[in-house]
Amino acid sequence: MLVKASEKGSRTTNQPRLQKHTVLIMAVTSGTAVANLYYNQPLLAVIQEQFQVSNHVVGFIPTLTQIGYALGILLIVPLGDLLERRRLIICMYFVTALALAALALSSNITWLQITSLIIGITTVVAQLIIPLAAQLAEPHERGKVVGTIMSGLFIGILLARTVSGFVAASFNWRAVYWLASVLMLGSAAILSKSLPKSRSSLQMTYPELMGSLFPLIQQPVLRQAALSGAMSFGAFSAFWSTLVFLLAQPPYHYGSEVTGLFGLVGVAGAIAAPIVGKLADRSSPKRVVGIGLLITTTSFIVFWIFGHQISALIIGVILLDLGVQTTQVSNQARIYSLPVELHSRLNALYVSFYFIGGALGSYLGAYAWSVWKWQGVCIAALIMLAIGFTTFYSKQLID
Repeated sequence: MLVKASEKGSRTTNQPRLQKHTVLIMAVTSGTAVANLYYNQPLLAVIQEQFQVSNHVVGFIPTLTQIGYALGILLIVPLGDLLERRRLIICMYFVTALALAALALSSNITWLQITSLIIGITTVVAQLIIPLAAQLAEPHERGKVVGTIMSGLFIGILLARTVSGFVAASFNWRAVYWLASVLMLGSAAILSKSLPKSRSSLQMTYPELMGSLFPLIQQPVLRQAALSGAMSFGAFSAFWSTLVFLLAQPPYHYGSEVTGLFGLVGVAGAIAAPIVGKLADRSSPKRVVGIGLLITTTSFIVFWIFGHQISALIIGVILLDLGVQTTQVSNQARIYSLPVELHSRLNALYVSFYFIGGALGSYLGAYAWSVWKWQGVCIAALIMLAIGFTTFYSKQLID
């Protein structure tokens, strides 16, 4: 089924109106959920030392987590169009809590890799919450609402590294995942009281639901958003999955807690999400996506030329997070202009591509570091961004 994007989109009139405090709760709990994907990045050097494995092997852990997330998005998130979303969201929080506890008990690198993949698959609640918020929001506020939740989500990504680094330095890396498991149980309890129920009029089986995904790929807006977003996030992941190695060597000699502090630096870029959402509501979201790609490219030029100066790293991180956040929020504003009954499936396809790009970026970043060190990481990221620009402006994707 193909549909044409409208400028305003639509809202189901019999759904409850979205309250501001509910949006805030959605933003915070989305952040605590997505943080599970990023706790491992400041811990890689510590895990490498404990299990005595190579950079390449330990660098594959965030790749597996992102591959798992892409799979979970593709296989679980479409159920948001079929099932009652609140119940589905609460169930997934409980399953994720169990997966996090299993990772904390890892006795070898193989078990750690397997549980990292499982955590990626189960940590999909943020991508169930976002379509629910878009469905409940008024059309003229949809970009702002999505931007607010994306801000919480992105701050969760960044603070995950800070929390992870400090908890590991104060206790050990396993304590990070025990804490994360408790946070998932707490989030489930809060959302069970806060989220409104959502009704679905969709009548189909799960195989039919999954089969309905493939015609949606023909949507020009979705194809363009997915490819440009994937390359942007791939560059982002290449940076964050290798930063710990850069900061561990001369001239820095920093540990996991300092690596985690860079997450706080990036919050300055992340809090811009609601502003970006308003801009996408009032202007052309496509134009704002292009601005985001340009800002991200600028950040990697700074990293490449001045990456061994701490002040340049700080400036680059702010630009990187601002650029990726701008691209992400604007892309999602574009796909949510399509009919509301498709939102979970559109989001599933978009975010699956997005995190496949992230997994590719993590892998290429780790490989580039092992061969060419920091310069190689920056080149790999700039190549991905060049592909993002090419796909974004390709008429073949638009027509």
